[in-house]
Amino acid sequence: MIATIDKTPAPQQSTFSTSTKLSQALTLHKTTRTVKPTYHSPWKLVRVISGHLGWVRSVAVEPGNKWFATGAGDRVIKIWDLASGELKLSLTGHISTVRGLAVSPRHPYLFSCGEDKMVKCWDLEANKVIRHYHGHLSGVYSLSLHPTLDILVTAGRDASARVWDMRTKAQVHALTGHTGTVADVKCQESDPQVITGSMDSTIRLWDLAAGKTTVTLTHHKKSVRSLAVHPIEYSFASGSAGGNNIKKWKCPEGSFVFNFSGHNAIINTLSVNAEGVFFSGADNGSLTFWDYNTGTPFQNLEDVPQPGSLEAEAGVFCSTFDQTGTRLITGGADKTIKIYAEQSQ
Repeated sequence: MIATIDKTPAPQQSTFSTSTKLSQALTLHKTTRTVKPTYHSPWKLVRVISGHLGWVRSVAVEPGNKWFATGAGDRVIKIWDLASGELKLSLTGHISTVRGLAVSPRHPYLFSCGEDKMVKCWDLEANKVIRHYHGHLSGVYSLSLHPTLDILVTAGRDASARVWDMRTKAQVHALTGHTGTVADVKCQESDPQVITGSMDSTIRLWDLAAGKTTVTLTHHKKSVRSLAVHPIEYSFASGSAGGNNIKKWKCPEGSFVFNFSGHNAIINTLSVNAEGVFFSGADNGSLTFWDYNTGTPFQNLEDVPQPGSLEAEAGVFCSTFDQTGTRLITGGADKTIKIYAEQSQ
């Protein structure tokens, strides 16, 4: 039998479906392309400073980068030389733990707040308190200075954040809405000019002029204990007590960017520098350094309690980078201050 050749033309794929498939393939390719994390040098512990007699709960570096201040459970604020680690000054006046500190970039002032409900302004030329800001009904856990206005924002256990006129001591706004302790507050120049994180597990972005919440972020499942605002990029990060516990957000609308995954502990403190080195410190003494842009961890360290301390005293409570971003200062449960530095290549 002679086979007949089928001369029916093969069905042509329409250019439409091919182009659709192509665009789908390209889209798929686009979404699976991973951004490479920036290389960051490892960090190492270079100095341990003793002197406080209680947990070190707050730390702030002055704008000139010559000295830094710490506040602790011993009710004392201590000022240290950043280069040598030597104690320059001790300021007494708080009658309970000092929980927040900030140094003004435009005035010779240091601001402090504590569990004694007090918010104080210290004149660093006279080394004494020149102003008190009265209004919090309970312990004050955090404070932040506005970068360009003479405004101070404090937050605490009375579930409020309060906006103060630095000069007149007048309360401009009481920012209410949180249903639990406001553990951290941050100010920035552009909107939202005030961001708060609370034990009610929410973050609120505030309209500073109106004194009203613009957005409430409910992604965290546990108490939000720490916030870090990127010094240049228009974004911030938050740390909480569990679940996907570290999150990155974009300003001004507070849109969720991603989770920093891998530091499974109660996060007490976050810091980020201009180079995109992001630090998280936890209650159990674990420390993680990340690439801020991609959320990739590049180093894990342990906070080793100093001799004479208990194992339980390994917690990290506060942290800040210095003005150059090359040193990180932390305060902890073993009553010491630790300085970490970027290792040179």
